[in-house]
Amino acid sequence: MSWLPDDFVHPVHVPVPGTALHLRPIREADAPIDYPAVMGSRERLWEIFGPAWGWPAETMSYEADRVDLLRHEKEIAAHQSFNYALLDEDETALLGCVYIDPPERAGADGEISWWVVDDLVGSEAEHAVDALVPRWIAADWPFRQPRLIGRDISWQDWLALPQLP
Repeated sequence: MSWLPDDFVHPVHVPVPGTALHLRPIREADAPIDYPAVMGSRERLWEIFGPAWGWPAETMSYEADRVDLLRHEKEIAAHQSFNYALLDEDETALLGCVYIDPPERAGADGEISWWVVDDLVGSEAEHAVDALVPRWIAADWPFRQPRLIGRDISWQDWLALPQLP
């Protein structure tokens, strides 16, 4: 049994209210804007995601990022997991990501996390994304028990939950 209904159609363009930003599924072709966004915020991202995901490595190369984005693109097409890029209107800057994954830990049917680049931390844009994501997940995704990791549960508490088989 899949973690999503067979007839589920994932959103392909999600405006962020009150901003000129939007979310869309990430692609391998986004590497030229993803790599500088990730590596420019790498230290803070490692503090958030490092213990759980081992990402982003200090030595991550552009090629490794491109390969990772290709994996995400394939996972999105197969509905295995989703990585949405936060983009400016012209899609010339990647400003963060939203991850929607099948549960790895007990007690949820979807696990959601997100980040913005260092330059947006504390900004109106970050607040808009923080407000949008839970509403979007509730409205457009078929979860009954989504878990917002780093929001309604800390990463440390999430790591302490029992792993699913």
